[in-house]
Amino acid sequence: MKPSMINTSRYIKFGGALLLALTITGNSCTKILEEHPQASILPEFLATPAGVLGGIAGVYNDMRSQWGTEGFSAEMVAGTDEHLAGASASGIQLYTYNGLNSTNFGSAWGIAFRDINTLNAVLEYGENIDPSELPEATKRAYLAQAKFLRAFWYFYLVQTFGDVPLHTEFIDVATKSDSRQPVAQVYEQIIQDLNEAIADMPNTVTAPFLGKAACKPVAMYLLAKVYLTRGWLTNSQADFTQAYTIASEIIANKGAYGLDLWQDYGDAFKPENDYGKETLFVSDHSTDPKYGQYIVGGQASGGAAQNLTPWFYIWNYPSNSGINSYINSTSGALVNNGTSGMIRDAVNGRPYIRTRPNTALLASGPHAGKRYLLDQAFADRDNDSRYDNTFQQVWISNTAISNSADAANNSRGISYTMQPGVDTAIYMPDFEVPGAPQFDGARPFKGIIIPPSLWSNSYFPVVKKFMDPSRGANFNDPSSRPVVLYRFSDVYLVAAEAAFKLNDLVNAANMLNVVRQRAAFRKTNTEAQNIAAAAAMTITPQQVTLDFILDERSREFYGEWQRWHDLVRTKSLVRRVQEWNPEAGPNIKDFHALRPIPQSQIDRVVEGDCQGNACWQNPGY
Repeated sequence: MKPSMINTSRYIKFGGALLLALTITGNSCTKILEEHPQASILPEFLATPAGVLGGIAGVYNDMRSQWGTEGFSAEMVAGTDEHLAGASASGIQLYTYNGLNSTNFGSAWGIAFRDINTLNAVLEYGENIDPSELPEATKRAYLAQAKFLRAFWYFYLVQTFGDVPLHTEFIDVATKSDSRQPVAQVYEQIIQDLNEAIADMPNTVTAPFLGKAACKPVAMYLLAKVYLTRGWLTNSQADFTQAYTIASEIIANKGAYGLDLWQDYGDAFKPENDYGKETLFVSDHSTDPKYGQYIVGGQASGGAAQNLTPWFYIWNYPSNSGINSYINSTSGALVNNGTSGMIRDAVNGRPYIRTRPNTALLASGPHAGKRYLLDQAFADRDNDSRYDNTFQQVWISNTAISNSADAANNSRGISYTMQPGVDTAIYMPDFEVPGAPQFDGARPFKGIIIPPSLWSNSYFPVVKKFMDPSRGANFNDPSSRPVVLYRFSDVYLVAAEAAFKLNDLVNAANMLNVVRQRAAFRKTNTEAQNIAAAAAMTITPQQVTLDFILDERSREFYGEWQRWHDLVRTKSLVRRVQEWNPEAGPNIKDFHALRPIPQSQIDRVVEGDCQGNACWQNPGY
């Protein structure tokens, strides 16, 4: 939802499992109502339109405390085939599985159950809103939001932890007992909630909700993904059929839903298109302090509900781009030397160096001599535009520096001055360049060239599609762009995966080809070149395999908080990590397909039949 969507700075949070207190906080992420400050809040307040919408706003707000934040983002993408640890990675156990346990995982657990309890209260008390205050159809649409959000959180929980506590009634008395319910039962509740939400939601977002809040096609998309995921667990052809049918219905009615793909893949990531036709669902952010924890000039360092996504994937370009850098003759590594050709700015972002693409050159195994990023996921970079639209390869100098011919390690033999805004300070091509880092062949290069052979945990392609250059002088501040959780292109890939599991390779290929042919388009191509590229990107049914689908998801959604769940859903996590990830491969085991239940939850359960690790903790932890 856009920050302008809710006309209130008040919302209600009720504690989740093991409720300790009834609390209320401000900073809603959207606008729904006029603000009416009250001295105290009782659950009965939720039997009013203001209470229902306030509770829903609070849950939307809590999503910002996870998606886009550092720890949670790492939990969703680290330790997969796509990503390795950057030189300054925090939570290294997420990348290696070495030491991953109940004390260092689960940032969203408490938030999820607190929100679920809030939603249970909204659903329980909201049914009692006086018809004179709110028409029945409007009330049903509001409560549909609550059902969607409860399903949203439970889907995250069941994919991540397996059996989890299933609460559908409001807990208003502190308790020290709880239990886990089977995965099958949790999925039944998720599906029920989504079906009921779909029945009462409008086709497009309507007042008082604006922007990219949940509406009918969003709930349908999530339901299709739920059926697809459950189908993999139980090998249910009925579930795969449901997933394909629902996704196909969204596509067939995309005009009524206001959805479509951009012609150019890169347009999906332009800030002005964050709320455009390809975006299904977002978690909002704003520079307005009424709606979040953004402090202009505050130079956020994490730990708050802020969108720091752009910074995680950036190497230290201001400090490690010395123009006289050279290759160590013994190790073959790039040695930073000389004055940097770059200073930190808003366009190139704040370098956190947390997560890097999997650019490791494999020394052994079935893919020896290959890099996942270049030789598997983005192997066709001529016809497929997604590598160029995902990764930054050029840094234009933004500082005037001079280099003398006799400067230490200047092998060029010439003196020169870098022209800001004109000269390339750093070029990170996806192919080898003879003479790098100081020469392009025989031609002296003013900046430095860093080809794949020199990539490491300190030098790597930057993910650019999340970048936010709008911060001006406050370039260390968090991003105010929304975190886009769902995009319309995933509807096609959900349908493709479901068709594949139904052994309908023709329709699987058809769905994949829509996404692939779009990826072939480049604004810089002629019409003939785009037609040729689309033809080259078109696959046959015989080419559709599980690994092909997973590679396609990597190309389409690189870094978009999906990869760990993608690999777990398709029962590919261990195999793909062992094949492609040299950091995590030696440590990953089958039990890592479920995450550890947080120790804080286990320690709180001191009564009832389900206590301690024997009842609560997942195997292996």
